[in-house]
Amino acid sequence: MKRITAIIRPFKLDEVREALIEAGVTGMTVAEVKGFGRQRGHAYVRLTQDNDVLFVPKLLVEVVVDDGLADQVLDIVRIAAFTGKIGDGKIFVQEVQSATRIRTGETDSDAL
Repeated sequence: MKRITAIIRPFKLDEVREALIEAGVTGMTVAEVKGFGRQRGHAYVRLTQDNDVLFVPKLLVEVVVDDGLADQVLDIVRIAAFTGKIGDGKIFVQEVQSATRIRTGETDSDAL
């Protein structure tokens, strides 16, 4: 199993959610976050160096999927969240060792 964590622009959430549901993803977690990347939150590079760091509001979207679906989900999120402008976000993929559904005790793929 893989955990795919995407940091995206808030207004792209509906597109990402709809595309993931269409691909068969059965659940996701979304959280409001703030952060900055290479540009330290600035929308453009200024001619004068400014050390101020601006935290930019983003959404963190997490899904856990079977290994066979991971590459497809990564592509879906990348395409759905794309604007072509600085600050579109990042996607991280991590291995998940196990999963357990609390209510039923189902494990691994059955717990998804």
